[in-house]
Amino acid sequence: MTDPTSDSARIAAEPLLSLNAITKRFGSFTALSDVSLDLRPGEIHCILGENGAGKSTLCNLIFGVHRPDGGSMRYRGAPFQPSGPADSLAQGIAMVHQHFSLVGDMSVVDNVLLGRARGVLDRKACAAQLDRLAGEYGLPLDPLARIEDLSVGERQRVEIVKCLIRDPSLFVLDEPTAVLLPDEIAALLDVCRRVAASGRAVVLVTHKLAEIKQVADRVTVLRAGRVVATSDNPAAEIDALVRAMIQGSVEALDESTASMLGFEPVRHVDHGPAAVQPKAEVLQIDGLTVTDHQGVTRLDNFTLTVDRGEIVGVAGVEGNGQSELTAVLAGMMAPTQGRIYLGDQDLTGRSPREITAAGVGIVPEDRHAVGCVTGMSLAENIYLNRLDEFTRFGFLRRAALERDAAAMMQRFDVRARGPGAPFSSLSGGNQQKAVLAREITLPNLACLVAAQPTRGLDVGAVAAVYGHIRAACSRGVAILLVSSELDELLTVADRIVVLYRGQLMGACAADPSRREVIGAMMAGQPL
Repeated sequence: MTDPTSDSARIAAEPLLSLNAITKRFGSFTALSDVSLDLRPGEIHCILGENGAGKSTLCNLIFGVHRPDGGSMRYRGAPFQPSGPADSLAQGIAMVHQHFSLVGDMSVVDNVLLGRARGVLDRKACAAQLDRLAGEYGLPLDPLARIEDLSVGERQRVEIVKCLIRDPSLFVLDEPTAVLLPDEIAALLDVCRRVAASGRAVVLVTHKLAEIKQVADRVTVLRAGRVVATSDNPAAEIDALVRAMIQGSVEALDESTASMLGFEPVRHVDHGPAAVQPKAEVLQIDGLTVTDHQGVTRLDNFTLTVDRGEIVGVAGVEGNGQSELTAVLAGMMAPTQGRIYLGDQDLTGRSPREITAAGVGIVPEDRHAVGCVTGMSLAENIYLNRLDEFTRFGFLRRAALERDAAAMMQRFDVRARGPGAPFSSLSGGNQQKAVLAREITLPNLACLVAAQPTRGLDVGAVAAVYGHIRAACSRGVAILLVSSELDELLTVADRIVVLYRGQLMGACAADPSRREVIGAMMAGQPL
């Protein structure tokens, strides 16, 4: 690993884009400070850092969403000061954002045409081009499907293809694989390789160390808005990069977490025997069926029980009923048939407020759409389901709210300017940690339904999230964990069930030796 200020790390190729001493502030908060790096043609440059380290801010500066408060940028050898995203797009820079920028009630093809076409829209030609690109890159899409009817993973595919269709010179991807499945990730990484091989530059922000090992030519590590390390040989220096990122050592992580995150643990930390809890069914799902407005069965006679102190993982290719399952459990969607029980309580068709009051915590897969209110403060979002505890005579006791929220921020490592900061100002990972903090600290928590709880989180945050989930489990909380990260499910869960086209294909112990069996079920082969 090289010192970021060392001249010995220079590569002969002329940079496509150079950033020199870039600084960006939001009020009194400095998001980036004196950041310098070069992006060269033909390379995949990965940006690594904890949540809130400034990675997304850096990407948004390149794409013209923000303007730097200090420093300069040069693109193709000339000063670069984009007036906005449209300017960057016109100059050959495309970006896949961490949060979707799609219009929900429009079709895939219309979303792709937005901002690109004038006059009469040639949807047929665009749809044919989308089909070709989707087939070429392994990212299948229905051009005529409406965005609001797509799963989270399918929406991410739209964002990626929307950029590829522009044939960019610089391709910026901010956590693009967070919502993709293993086969989809492999296809996207192959896209990145081919884009770089054609002489263009790729910037890839990722928390997945396996991806860095597979495709990164160079890595820049950000911490607290500063460049703290670079590497021209990241595959061989991954442990050192992680240490630089978290300002610590991977030895602090337990053996199973270290293995899950993609590097070899140095030692095993013995946390002692887990508390033994009496077995009792907490969550009972009986014959749950969901048919959409088009008459398509999205969830078909799904039956499952989760016991006290048990973690059950739900695996499956995105779009096979997981979203509908969690939406029904959260009270966001009414089932066509079937019942849901929490102990002796029938929660079928209950409202989200009633489900929360019964003791069910929900971490939704799309935190931005249904997990928070971005226009409210961080403190208000952390206690969104308990704000009545901080009201008196109809008025919010803001000082008490922010005092308690500050303690919660420290406990769950939620990083922001303060509890009064707008929720929209937090990084995606810190938003996710705040939502988890709210749900897992329900005073009467009996069951936690967590959908993609580590999506977009950095290495340290993933370990922390599963630490909190395991702790809740040891207290007797029943946990239903929906994740597209099979490695995580195999590490954390007690049992794994597989959904395929809305049906339960089978269940087995969460044992790495059963990976092939689980993979076969995900492909539609029953146990």
